[in-house]
Amino acid sequence: MEEKLLIKVNVAERFYPLKIDRPDEARIREAAKMINEKLSQYKSRYKDSDAQDHLAMVSLQFVIRMLSLQDKLEVSGLEDQLKQLESIIDDMLKTRLERSLT
Repeated sequence: MEEKLLIKVNVAERFYPLKIDRPDEARIREAAKMINEKLSQYKSRYKDSDAQDHLAMVSLQFVIRMLSLQDKLEVSGLEDQLKQLESIIDDMLKTRLERSLT
């Protein structure tokens, strides 16, 4: 069993200690980088807003994107199931046609 890795991640100019699985490190650091980049964009666009507002907008933006991707995955899964059903129906029709011709 692999030991947990202790890292510190900088999000919104604060450091957070995390115990993670080693394979997750790159993804976690990339996530923190993306958050900080979006925060920077909001800070430069909306100078009159505070850090809480910026964090809320970044969170909202990422969750909207995540929900959109989930919807696409669900539709994709449905398409796969429909293709499987179509294949089964085609096979059944082909079998019936072959039987009726003999």
